[in-house]
Amino acid sequence: MTEDLTQLEILTALEPVAEQNLNRHLSIAKDWNPHDYVPWEEGRNFAAMGGTDWEPSQSKLTDVAKAAMITNLLTEDNLPSYHREIAENFSLDGAWGTWVGRWTAEENRHGIVIRDYLVVTRGVDPVALEEARMVHMTQGAHAPANWGGFLVNVAYVTFQELATRVSHRNTGRVCDDPIADKMLARVATDENLHMIFYRNLCAAALDLAPDQAMPAITKVLTNFQMPGAGMPNWRRNGVLMAKHGIYDLRQHLDEVVRPVLKQWNVFDRNDFGARGEAARDELALFLDKLEKDVLRFEEQRDRLLAREREVAERATASAAAR
Repeated sequence: MTEDLTQLEILTALEPVAEQNLNRHLSIAKDWNPHDYVPWEEGRNFAAMGGTDWEPSQSKLTDVAKAAMITNLLTEDNLPSYHREIAENFSLDGAWGTWVGRWTAEENRHGIVIRDYLVVTRGVDPVALEEARMVHMTQGAHAPANWGGFLVNVAYVTFQELATRVSHRNTGRVCDDPIADKMLARVATDENLHMIFYRNLCAAALDLAPDQAMPAITKVLTNFQMPGAGMPNWRRNGVLMAKHGIYDLRQHLDEVVRPVLKQWNVFDRNDFGARGEAARDELALFLDKLEKDVLRFEEQRDRLLAREREVAERATASAAAR
């Protein structure tokens, strides 16, 4: 039985892959400026500067779009916590350190542009948004106690970045504003490139240490939650987003989990030992259960939306009759 590779051995062995993918990312990623995606002509002073404070009628966003925008922004706001987690579990030397810094700088743009858009367009209550930011950032983002190390963290950020891309892209579509749609499409493009970096590193880790990497992947997927978990109104906003197709179980399974596992060839590999095989079997059972959960969720959602449509139609008909 071969001994497990240490964290240092894994990072050292994969540094050439990190450098290759860092260079690939830098050659593809396009720099952009947050101020270019904000309709500044819509801005005006708040009461502290002699203007008018926010009130709900000023927002052009639906409740669904507000919930999604706030959730996405507060998720981005916790960037210092994510930076800490990645820096502690990757490395700040060589290509690793360059990537951590570059990734952090690119992610920071997302919070800047979304907040500027929401404040300038008065899309949400800026006071409530700031209060929620203070609460969420004070709590910070903390990985579970047994999630230390490179393998678990690189698996998590692979799925998390792809999930965030899906959420941003779909949020842009429900805002009914071409400016917001273009802005969040730009953000989603960044998230996709970040996902590719992490996905390629995790693929290399699977080749390097399959019996260590496969249990890490299974641990992440069987315990997965989005990085914004625990923010104010997390459950309410998450329900709204799932109900209206911004990020739901079907998208998680079909647009995030399955494509990545297919890319890694997880279920057709023949290089696992007993530990890797056991982890893969556990994951297969979990995915079967998740598919059943998806079907139940979709049935419940369809019934709920149908009832809401009926209520709305009756209300409209009653109003017309009067």
